[in-house]
Amino acid sequence: MGDAQNWTYVAIGDSFTEGLNDPDPGGEPDRFRGWADRLAEHLAAARPGLRYANLAVRGKLVRQIVDDQVPQAVALEPDLVTFCAGGNDMIRPGADPDALAVVFDGAVRRLRATGARVVIFTGFDTGKLRAGSRIRGKAATYNMHLRAIADRRGCTVVDLWSASAFHDPRAWYEDRLHLSPEGHRRMALRVAEAIGLEVEGSWREPWPEPADAADWIAQRREDLHWARTYLLPWIGRRATGRSSGDGRGPKRPTALPL
Repeated sequence: MGDAQNWTYVAIGDSFTEGLNDPDPGGEPDRFRGWADRLAEHLAAARPGLRYANLAVRGKLVRQIVDDQVPQAVALEPDLVTFCAGGNDMIRPGADPDALAVVFDGAVRRLRATGARVVIFTGFDTGKLRAGSRIRGKAATYNMHLRAIADRRGCTVVDLWSASAFHDPRAWYEDRLHLSPEGHRRMALRVAEAIGLEVEGSWREPWPEPADAADWIAQRREDLHWARTYLLPWIGRRATGRSSGDGRGPKRPTALPL
């Protein structure tokens, strides 16, 4: 593990960690900032010289993350690893949370063997999200496994199931799958709290009073727009065995200073 002036943070996972729908401040198209970048900025303020790599790629399944990203993370000799995976598996028919947990556990064991602190995440309570109630039982089972793995391997857990600040629709982008920029900002603060990093602001701060709720017709129009823009293309990719991450590499494959 690195000393205070040579400290390395590696983020692995899927679109959640890549940071989808939190636009890159530099304006580069199809490149996103996200909570992990924001967390790295907080860490760098406390640890000048911090090196940061983000290996996450949108659309990846647990097995793909374990096979492709975990060896890269181990090779970077990290001091801190954030590891979130399973969401893309859960939304597929026939997902087996018990089998996924076995794969996840093996990856955590390898990461912990480096001496790194490993942070893992429970899933959100999908019953609170507009498009997620049908997978709630599987998600809860997977979360129980993740907590057991954290206990067994000595990991830090970021509990998102009970994080009520993310139940507000404004924490989510219009695709109903990814965080909004404000959601990413709050997530960075949530992870900072979990690892004991003092930062300004709180992820729990109340949301401003919402505008009047949309009427029934407006909500149905939103649902139709969502189905045409996001749901149908997703179904099309699944039917043809494609993924949004096909052909993509990580946005920050090398651990470099910010």
